[in-house]
Amino acid sequence: MRHAAPDGVYLMSATSFSSVGSKCFVAFKPPFRVVSSGDDVAKRHALRILVADDERDTATTLAIILRDEGHEVQTVLRGDEALEMCRLFRPDVVIADINLPGASGYAIARELRERHRDLAPLIIAISGKWTSPADRLLGEAVGFDHFLLKPCDPNALLPLLEPLRTGTDIRNYKGTP
Repeated sequence: MRHAAPDGVYLMSATSFSSVGSKCFVAFKPPFRVVSSGDDVAKRHALRILVADDERDTATTLAIILRDEGHEVQTVLRGDEALEMCRLFRPDVVIADINLPGASGYAIARELRERHRDLAPLIIAISGKWTSPADRLLGEAVGFDHFLLKPCDPNALLPLLEPLRTGTDIRNYKGTP
């Protein structure tokens, strides 16, 4: 038995196989399906996330991880592109490298806070170069909600997004990072 998947690919799942002479017999069972057992998954929703990083590999890797979690993700490689994409895409979360061409991550955070005030997206800094306590304080002063070090650990990033996915006030959440 064949089962049509949403993209038109047919899935086949065999449980047993035998052959008699020139005839072949295959018994099929439906494909395995994961079903949620609780209401928690139903209450979570996908976020619109913008990743701004001039290192294409970093931006792509983060985008893949976030898409795998069910989010809608856009990536840009320049700070000025990030500001324009924020206007067009209207993200719930902006993850921005500090050291970007066109406009720094600090400039992006400051602009988003000035433009949107309390309705600004969650803004997360990532940096491998600007990592001192003074850099973190500056990030907080210009409007970053969180500051993560590169390479960005998904185990540090994903918990920061979870309260926003469930409708909790993210501004009061102080995650493990």
